[in-house]
Amino acid sequence: MSATRSNLPDPIKGAQTKAAQKVARTAAQEVRLIGGQWKRSVLPVPVSAGLRPTPGRVRETLFNWLGQDLSGWRVLDAFAGSGALGLEAASRGADEVTLLEREPALVRNLQATLTRLKATQVKLQQADAVSWMRQPRQAGVFDLVFLDPPFDEALFWAALAGALYCVPEGGWIYLESPAALQDLPEAAQHADLVAQLAPHRHGQAGAVHFHLFRRVAAGEIQSHPAA
Repeated sequence: MSATRSNLPDPIKGAQTKAAQKVARTAAQEVRLIGGQWKRSVLPVPVSAGLRPTPGRVRETLFNWLGQDLSGWRVLDAFAGSGALGLEAASRGADEVTLLEREPALVRNLQATLTRLKATQVKLQQADAVSWMRQPRQAGVFDLVFLDPPFDEALFWAALAGALYCVPEGGWIYLESPAALQDLPEAAQHADLVAQLAPHRHGQAGAVHFHLFRRVAAGEIQSHPAA
């Protein structure tokens, strides 16, 4: 296929490239919320590089771990994308949910979804998640942080540090990663972060590992195992 395409005249190759780009801009997939007041509501997912919405079966498992009723919780969805994780929490009664998203097209999509659902308890901010989480006013204010960052090494660990900053001792962090956290090649270099996370549950869906951690108390860090 690639050899045939390379022999095409430049105008034809250019037209095909433009057509492919147009499809990428306009095509969309969908995910559905699976519980709570907005159960079965459809969330459009624009095509965007690196965007991988958390599948419904993973969300179902996650909320079995967390419990179905999040009344009173403050939740942060740090790399919101489609908004599936944060909106699932809001659908299940979370008092306040903050969605962070940097990409303008995804922000517009999320705003349209919030308007359609009349999701008044959900705040949307266009922001760089790592910088936003490290602001002093965010220290320890969330009961739960959803963390599904791009699997870029530097960004991944910076995002995890930011999430730890945002939850108090005993707070929850949900994390997606390309391997079990303790098996990542860089885990030993970030032992200070791993030591602050008490594993609660772990699962795998295809190539993605998903974890639920609690932030341990300062006095427990030295004795807490990394695995």
